[in-house]
Amino acid sequence: MLLCDVCGNEIGARIVFCPFCGIKQERELVCKKEYIQRLVNLEHGLPFVEAALKRLDRAVLEAGQQGVTQLTLIHGYGSSGKGGVIREESRKMLDFMWMNGELKKIVFGEDFTKSSGEVRDLIRRYPILGQDRNLNKANRGITLVFF
Repeated sequence: MLLCDVCGNEIGARIVFCPFCGIKQERELVCKKEYIQRLVNLEHGLPFVEAALKRLDRAVLEAGQQGVTQLTLIHGYGSSGKGGVIREESRKMLDFMWMNGELKKIVFGEDFTKSSGEVRDLIRRYPILGQDRNLNKANRGITLVFF
């Protein structure tokens, strides 16, 4: 239910003229997409790189089909101290998917901070994202993907 722009009475979302005051409603009928978030652990079970990339590809495909808004991928940072192979290869694959138009936005965990203009824009669009436990943690072991 929505409120009439003039009299404030509750009216149906698709009502053009208020049944109480008769005034035409000037709002746009916009259906907001529900915010659906998924978490996928690419390093679960300590897979080889190929298995992790297949898991990533399947997760992105399923998320797109299911109308998921945001996917948080856990790829780990690696034990070398300079980033693991799964992390590097999954980010290359995500960049390729983004360039092909399969993804709207990619935010690396280390860039997921309120000081980033891109992240502030995402939080304005999806306010619940401001409560994400990874926000401002500079977590190099995750990547956020938006559809």
